Amino acid sequence: MAGFRKGDHGDPQSVRYEAAGLRWLGAAGGAAVVEVVDEGPGWLETRRVAQARPDARAAEELGRALARTHAAGAPYHGCPPPDWHGDGFMGRAALPLRGSAPASWGEFYATDRILPYLAAAVGNGAIDDDGARTVRRCAERVAAGDHDAAQPAMVGDVARLHGDLWSGNVLWAEDDGTAVGTLIDPAAHGGHAESDLAQLGVFGAPYLDRIVAAYDEVSSLADGWRERVGLHQLHILIVHAALFGGTYGDQTVATAARYT
Repeated sequence: MAGFRKGDHGDPQSVRYEAAGLRWLGAAGGAAVVEVVDEGPGWLETRRVAQARPDARAAEELGRALARTHAAGAPYHGCPPPDWHGDGFMGRAALPLRGSAPASWGEFYATDRILPYLAAAVGNGAIDDDGARTVRRCAERVAAGDHDAAQPAMVGDVARLHGDLWSGNVLWAEDDGTAVGTLIDPAAHGGHAESDLAQLGVFGAPYLDRIVAAYDEVSSLADGWRERVGLHQLHILIVHAALFGGTYGDQTVATAARYT
């Protein structure tokens, strides 16, 4: 089967970052990751995936496997994949990455995952001035540590994240008659494991409840994780508000308001 070849998102570095993330996630020995076949200036070739229809059993296996990926860990919040220097990419958006550890997860999440996208979302009209104040108040509380929480049981201080784990970035690959959840298009970095799990719910992953339940069985989630889902979705929402405008701005503000 021929490979799948893709171009960059307007910056040739984006596919290099993607390839680095795929290799880092694959090295974790957890969730299946699409194989990098080759790469060059501005392009990336991966193994083509024959897709299958997922079922509850496949979803549960993805949950268990994702727990192992997260448990492989990362040096610090906001770290890049090995040998990557500078910022990364989340689709067409820049993704701030750090050269050293932040003071806390909250400081990292507020400074690098919420606030960098606010100006663009205001500029395109998705978020008005009142909404921007709400987002900033939320970011202040996050930075202060008001919403910090423990990682799942198998994870140390920092999880190894896919980083852009909406449902479209999980392909269900056919393997001897079964479906295997396979990760593609990462924005890989070190962070909080709840972020990947929350992102799966933004656009509705199939059998999401079974994915999370199986994850929780092998790597128990910290108390109150359900109440933090919106907080961990805030990054992907504000990125969409910055890139695409429209109702993503309203969703961002409404979500931020819950954590002010």
